[in-house]
Amino acid sequence: MTYKFDVVVIGAGAAGLFCAGQAGQQGLKVLLVDHSDKVAEKIRISGGGRCNFTNRDATPAQFLSDNPHFCRSALSRYTPQDFIELLQRHQVPFHEKHKGQLFCDRSAEDIINLLLAECAAGQVTHWQSCGIKSVVCAEQAVTTSYQIQSDRGLIEADQVVIATGGLSIPKIGATDFGYRIAQQFGLRLVEPRAALVPLTFDGEAWAPYAQLAGLALPVLIETGAPDASPRQRKKAVVFAEDLLFTHRGLSGPAVLQVSSFWREGQPVRINLAPGADVADLLLRAKASSKKLIANELSSLVPGRLADAWVSEDAALQRPISDATDKALLTLAQRLADWQLTPNGSEGYKKAEVTMGGVDTRDLSSQTLESKQPGLYFIGEVVDVTGWLGGYNFQWAWASGFACAQALAARQAERAL
Repeated sequence: MTYKFDVVVIGAGAAGLFCAGQAGQQGLKVLLVDHSDKVAEKIRISGGGRCNFTNRDATPAQFLSDNPHFCRSALSRYTPQDFIELLQRHQVPFHEKHKGQLFCDRSAEDIINLLLAECAAGQVTHWQSCGIKSVVCAEQAVTTSYQIQSDRGLIEADQVVIATGGLSIPKIGATDFGYRIAQQFGLRLVEPRAALVPLTFDGEAWAPYAQLAGLALPVLIETGAPDASPRQRKKAVVFAEDLLFTHRGLSGPAVLQVSSFWREGQPVRINLAPGADVADLLLRAKASSKKLIANELSSLVPGRLADAWVSEDAALQRPISDATDKALLTLAQRLADWQLTPNGSEGYKKAEVTMGGVDTRDLSSQTLESKQPGLYFIGEVVDVTGWLGGYNFQWAWASGFACAQALAARQAERAL
C-alpha cells in the first residue's frame, strides 16, 4: 500500500513537532514520523525536567555557524515573544530564571503536550515508532516528489522535512540520519562536534582537583590560543557563569558555554575570584593576619578549593605573614588567570547539542529549503548552534516556523 501526503516531517523533536503542527494548520496533509517510540525526549530531559524553552533576549549574536548571518531571517520572523504568546494561549505557566532564560513552572511535559496539541489542531498523522529505510526523489516533467520507504510501507510526498537533530545523547535516539540524507542529495556538511559539553583533563594532572567533584563557584571563563594577539583577545567571548568540578574535569554552565568555542589544544582561562582584587587582599592580610594562606584564601574561593590549590605549592603552606610578596602576587595572578588545557570533552553522550551539520550554503535562509527542491532541513541538524540558555530551542521554533510557511507557499504554487 502507498500512503500519500503533502509533507513528511522526519524527526519528532522540538523542530519537527512544531513545523508539522504549523504546516498542518495551514491546510497541508502532514505525516510526522520518528524511529523512536517517544516524541521529544530531548525536551523531556532539558532544563532539569522543566525545559528552558527559549530566552527573552535571543538575537543572532548568541548563535554559532560557519555563516553567522544565516539564522537572522528565521529568528526575526518567529521571536521568543511569539512562542511566549503560544504558551499563554495554552495556559502553560512559566518563569524567568536568570539572564532571560524561561522555564516551565511544572514540567517539560507541558511543552510536549503543547506541541502535540498544535499537531492535533493541524490534523497531523503520527507514525511512531517507524524507521525510514530510504528517501528517493521522483523527478517529474514539471514538479519534484519523493518516495519514502518506511517500516509501515511506501510513502509518497511532495515535500520532505529533515528534523532529525544531531549526534548528541545517543541513548535517547540520536543518529546521523539527517547527515546521511544531506550527503545523499549532494549537500555539504560542516564537520559535527560535541558542544555545550563538559571538558576533561589528563587523569594525573587532574588528581589534585578530582576530590573537589561537586564543588561549584561563580567564575569568568574564556578560551583561546595562549599566543593570541591583543586584538584577538579583545574579541574573545567571556562568560560569567558557575563552574562545576567533576571527577574527570570541569562542567557547569561556565564550561558548557565555553566548550562551543574551545578547540583541541587550546587552553581555557578562568578567573576564580571575579570582582575581587586578590593581590591587594592578600597583601593586606599579610600585614595583619597570622592565619595560614589557605585560610585567608577561603574568603575568596571555597575552602576545599583553597586547600587543594595551596597543597600544590610548598611555598604557600605557611602563615600568610611568612609568605613573600612575590609568592602572594603569583598566587593572585594564577587565581585571576588560571590557565589549563583540556585533553578532550565528555563527547556526544553528555553534549547538550551538536555543532556543525548541514552546510547553510546549501540552504535558503528564508525557507530552509535545500538546493535539492522540496527537501528542507531544520533545527539542530543544520549548522546553527545556540549558546546555553534556551537559544537552541528558539532556533527549533524559528526554523520550524519559517519552513512551515515555505511548505504552504510551495504547495499553493503546485496547486496552480
